[in-house]
Formats: sequence, structure tokens, C-alpha cells
Amino acid sequence: MIPETMHAVHLTGHGGLDKLVYRSDVPVPQPGAGEVLIRVAAAGVNNTDINTRIGWYSKAVTGDTEAGGAEGFETVDDDDASWSGTPLTFPRIQVADVCGHVVAVGDGVDPVRIGERVIVRNMLRTYVDYRPYECWTIGSECDGGFAQYCKAPSCETHAVSCDWDDAELAAIPCAYSTAEGMLHRASVGAETVLVTGASGGVGSAAVQLAKRRGAHVIALCSPSKADAVRALGADRVLDRNADLVAELGEGSVDVVVDLVAGPGWPQLLDVLRRGGRYATAGAIAGPICEIDIRTLYLKDLTLFGCTFQDDIVFENLVKYIEAGEIRPVVAGTYPLDQIAVAQEDFLAKKHTGQLVLLPPQDNT
Repeated sequence: MIPETMHAVHLTGHGGLDKLVYRSDVPVPQPGAGEVLIRVAAAGVNNTDINTRIGWYSKAVTGDTEAGGAEGFETVDDDDASWSGTPLTFPRIQVADVCGHVVAVGDGVDPVRIGERVIVRNMLRTYVDYRPYECWTIGSECDGGFAQYCKAPSCETHAVSCDWDDAELAAIPCAYSTAEGMLHRASVGAETVLVTGASGGVGSAAVQLAKRRGAHVIALCSPSKADAVRALGADRVLDRNADLVAELGEGSVDVVVDLVAGPGWPQLLDVLRRGGRYATAGAIAGPICEIDIRTLYLKDLTLFGCTFQDDIVFENLVKYIEAGEIRPVVAGTYPLDQIAVAQEDFLAKKHTGQLVLLPPQDNT
């Protein structure tokens, strides 16, 4: 029986960890037409949730994520503090990484879906009528999975058949679709690819997914995580603070998959070959970078900003899972009421892979 209320974490505004409020009296959402209700089994922790909480997407913020990750930033413009630029409404139940089971359906959805184990596409296009380059993120423009139940469009809720546990499946939607989206946009094939931030959720996904495409992968991470990143498939691992031109040589890389940006960013263009491609979906070391435009045009480089994802990106991820071609690394799990601890550990970046929250499986 589906209860009337549930345990959930409310984000009550932009700011520090104190803005995350764990409650046990939140109404269970009701699926509308074309929607399903999911009992959440596991929900991943990712940068998007932290960036949204602290208002890092606001142009008023110029520092890195870690600088405000726990306490927030003093200067945030609420009007542009979401990834989409549309102000958030509070309270909001966050998280784009949802794994669970369908327990009810709305009008127009076949009841045969009840009981399916599913993951939800994090970039929802149903609510924007599939307009190009528009989407909602579940957990941002609508409530997500830091709760016992959430609802989502049936057509963007994918049944998955595999032997993974729930925490592993919850590691897929945001991190892996972000990584696959960058590789898809840059048309990565059997070539040399440099991945920054390779020990994080998106970076570790990018290493695996680039290897799946036949790439020779050079990964950047801290020395303490080098062995773990090699185990993911990286062909070469360099210190994240290495002099890339000295280590690799100018024009030695076909594609850069960047999640870090920050002060070392100009080197990434230096090591790209003529006609090379650069794809980014993050800037954890800081969003403000210096570019020599001559490097861009004299080397005929292509720069890709990657947020929107073509429909095929998530569809392909499900195929990769079911074919046994990828598998995430889950570094740790936490009960949902320990969300602040999980985010603090995420910000400390001592782990490789993904951290996952587990909602209570009863209503006590």
C-alpha cells in the first residue's frame, strides 16, 4: 500500500548544508497523465545537486564548487542561480539520479509497468514538448529522488534488466549521461582522449565510456587515485597538476573531455591537435578561464558546451548496461537522513566513483 506521506529531504533555499531539511511528513506525489510513481531504492549524489543548492550557477559566483560547497556563497543572485537560468521554487526535493520500482501509474500509462525496476532520464524533455536544447532536470525544475517516492514521465522512465544492485543503477543517470553526452557531441571514436577529473562520478564514467568507443584514454587525477582510475580502463594516468605540454607534448590529443576548468585550462587547448575537439560539462576548479583566441582559430579547434543531450544518449546507456559493457564504481552508501555527511564526503573528493543515498524502505 502506498502511504500518504513519506520521508524526504527538502532544499529550503540557496545556501549551505543547513538548507537541507530531512522530513518524515512530506506528501507522496500523485502521478499525473503520462506519469509513473516510483518507490525510490537509491539516489546518487552529484555535483549538480550541490551546485544548485549553493547557487553556483549564478554569474555572481566566480569561485570553485568546493569554496562554497558546505557553507554556500555570500553573493548569489537567486534569479540566475539554477542551471537553466530559471529561478528555483522552494522547497524542492533534489537529485537527478533515481533508481527504484514503479508502484503506480497515471492516466494513459499501461499498468503492466507496475513492478518494473527503472532509472529515470535526468534531462526530461516531455515537460518542454521536446523543443531543441530545452529540458528540465529532475530534482531542479521538478522534484527528484531524495525521497521515498518520486514521479516522472513514463516515456522517460526506463526499465533496466541487469544483475546490478540498486546503488549501482543509481550511479548511472546523471554522471553517465553527462559523460556519454560529451562523447556523443564530440563524436569520439578510436583516438586519443584526455579526461580531467577522472576519479569523480562523471570523470570515471567518461573513462569507461571512452574506452568502450575504442579510445586511448589519458586521465588526470590526484596521485592517490591513480591505481583506481587505471582499473577503470585508463591507458595512462597523470597527476592533475602535471605540466601537460611537458608530459604529452603540444598537439598530442584529439579530444579533451573536461570537468575541471580553472587555472590550468589553457594547457588543455595547447595539447589539442589541429582540428581537435574540446567538450565540457563542468568547472569544479573554477568557471572563469583565460583563452588566447589565436590558439582557438589558428588550430581550428572546436569547443563544445554540453548540457542538452540527444534522446539517443540515455537510450544507449541502457543498452550498454544490459549488454554488460559498463559498470560504475560505488564508493559508498549512506542512509537518506545522512545527506549532509554524504555531500561533505563528496566535496572532500577522497573517493573514486559515486556516492549513493538509500531512502528508508518502510514508513517508520
